[in-house]
Amino acid sequence: MPSPQIRPLDLADDATAAAVHRVGRAAYAVEAELIGFDGIPALGESLAGMRAQDLNWVGAVSEDGELAGFLAWEEEADGGVCIDRLCVAPDWFRRGVASLLLRHALTELFPGRPVEVTTGAANTPAVTLYERLGFTRGPDFSPTPGLTMASFTSV
Repeated sequence: MPSPQIRPLDLADDATAAAVHRVGRAAYAVEAELIGFDGIPALGESLAGMRAQDLNWVGAVSEDGELAGFLAWEEEADGGVCIDRLCVAPDWFRRGVASLLLRHALTELFPGRPVEVTTGAANTPAVTLYERLGFTRGPDFSPTPGLTMASFTSV
């Protein structure tokens, strides 16, 4: 099966936004189980709330048009990038989609720029991904009781 292709996502398109919302909710439900915390903000985010975010979006889209995963980020005033979310549809887990999206972002979308990302510290697949792709782990932090987040940076 060929790898999905990376392309920009336009959340003004209803079908695209619905697909992104569906994939995000499914991916965050799995993360909630992994980290033992069901209060992930994006998990309860409405479609309208997701669309209202001031983010840039790219997706990994299969040959038949299925959204396998997506990455969303915001541009920082200092020229850096903050990855807001990196989600993969559960049917596409363990098939390289997150790596494909992240490598594309680092080499094509914001090469040489500082990049920040956080994930649940107990989300072993995500922690492993960021470390494997050369991110440096910073301090863990707890934004709310019961949740420990890991921070990563890359240049």
